[in-house]
Amino acid sequence: MVTRPSTPGMQRLAGGVFAMGSERFYPEEAPVRQVRVDPFWIDEAPVTNRDFARFVAATGYRTLAETAPDPADYPGMPPELAQPGSLLFQPTAGPVDLEDFTQWWSFAFGADWRRPLGAGSSIEDKPDHPVVHVAYEDAQAYADWAGKSLPTEAEWEFAARGGLEGAEFAWGDELAPGGAMLANYWQGAFPHENSLLDGWARTSPIGTYPPNGYGLFDMVGNVWEWTVDWWSEPRAEAKSSGACCVPHNPRGGSERESIDPCTPHVPIGRKVLKGGSHLCAPNYCQRYRPAARHAQPIDSSTSHIGFRCVIREKDQQ
Repeated sequence: MVTRPSTPGMQRLAGGVFAMGSERFYPEEAPVRQVRVDPFWIDEAPVTNRDFARFVAATGYRTLAETAPDPADYPGMPPELAQPGSLLFQPTAGPVDLEDFTQWWSFAFGADWRRPLGAGSSIEDKPDHPVVHVAYEDAQAYADWAGKSLPTEAEWEFAARGGLEGAEFAWGDELAPGGAMLANYWQGAFPHENSLLDGWARTSPIGTYPPNGYGLFDMVGNVWEWTVDWWSEPRAEAKSSGACCVPHNPRGGSERESIDPCTPHVPIGRKVLKGGSHLCAPNYCQRYRPAARHAQPIDSSTSHIGFRCVIREKDQQ
């Protein structure tokens, strides 16, 4: 007999086989393959500032962004940069080279979950917004405290699809059906022009947009979300649809294999992020979709990354 977890604000998903991935957008999402996940419970929404504040009050936890980095861990780092902070997005004054993310991302001293826009900012009026500036270890610490886990990529994508087989978005195949804004993403030419048709330049409160078919909020847009899986490319052989070959609760690669080959001198593993964020735009990073994925170093926190948790039924038996 399965007992519902005592923590409120979760939905039970029965699990099953689904088509994971997409072949219409980015190569790291392909191929579309059949996978199976076991039943699990998942948070209805990303962890909010109110949730995270409760965790910090109970434990005294300090996030990675609140701790000065050790220059020894980052060869070549100037000592004066070894200060607490996090990556902060700032819109540009006009069009820029979209291959150069440093045009809109910068390391902001003093930026953390309590001060999402840097020193002098606050979350006082944002208790129901997703918490941001949380690195992987921060999300994992919260999950441990809550008696939960971070989702696998497959669990997360199964949940995001809301029961729609093969749909590109969490609600169907059209981004804005009838002009309706169904998620918090960038409208206009990124990174300088945002028409704010959805009403939000940055994060939005939970419940601003309709839930998906499983009753889950913000599974795409608003903030990227951490998963427990190390980054890897999907395996081509997984495309087989034979019942005997469907991967069961698939996992990512190894930590070593996840290291960015462009920076081998900084051997920091990368986890899979899912869901896109308020910075995804039609002209840049069309990752406001269940199949979308992104590799993120575990030592990084930003103003557009959050997380939600799961409880697996097999872990409760």
